[in-house]
Amino acid sequence: MKLTLLGTGNALVTKCYNTCFVLSENGEYFLVDAGGGNQIFSQLEKVGMKWQDMKHIFVTHKHLDHIMGIIWMIRMITQYMNKDKYEGDAYIYGHEEVIGLLRDFADKLLPKKSTRFIDDRLHLVKLKDGDHFEVLGHPATAFDIQSTKAKQFGFMVEYAPGKKLCDCGDEPYNPCEEQYAKGAEWLLHEAFCLYGERDIFSPYEKHHSTVKDAAELAESLGVKNLILYHTEDKNLEHRKELYTAEGKEYYHGNLYVPYDLEDVKVL
Repeated sequence: MKLTLLGTGNALVTKCYNTCFVLSENGEYFLVDAGGGNQIFSQLEKVGMKWQDMKHIFVTHKHLDHIMGIIWMIRMITQYMNKDKYEGDAYIYGHEEVIGLLRDFADKLLPKKSTRFIDDRLHLVKLKDGDHFEVLGHPATAFDIQSTKAKQFGFMVEYAPGKKLCDCGDEPYNPCEEQYAKGAEWLLHEAFCLYGERDIFSPYEKHHSTVKDAAELAESLGVKNLILYHTEDKNLEHRKELYTAEGKEYYHGNLYVPYDLEDVKVL
């Protein structure tokens, strides 16, 4: 299994793309969020992937930097279905509010010749907290991260016996996630900025974490590999170096601070 970061930035970045990524294995793909616009297509193209192959898509929450790229995906999927140029079905997973919004957006923004494929070949799948589903054929669980801003789901996938990957979304870890994150082989966690620059970026006012916070969390949970994303982009050129240095002060596992379009080999 491989994880490809299509975007690593927070909502307001201009020097990189909004946070979204693809899990891939054996020629199959699982897209998580799609950023804030149609740049999702160019990001996929840059890493040698086709948007048509994103048959399974997970949407964490309704914030614009996560959901608007999904609207573009729906447009292209249904448009190509209408032209008889799309193979098979597509599935979009999310909690009830997200699925309702996607359905509403599609009805209001797209022509009926496209939206007629929704619930026929484009399946909008509602997930509840604790629901089980599959990620690339592996057992997975969706969970409510108990966000204070907008209802948001993360997910955990057991990609090999006793090995799990956990995505905590783009807000600080909540103790309700312990059963999914504790002892994870891989943990994806937001890190809005360096702890040393918290007075500049005010992460806590926005309900976000610093690198130090995420690193301390991963250490306490016994996580083996930590991936930091959803960051600011004011010093993007040196982000990997700076974030790694601060994180290593508090975390002794493998720390990854990827740039857009980087791959991480999970298994």
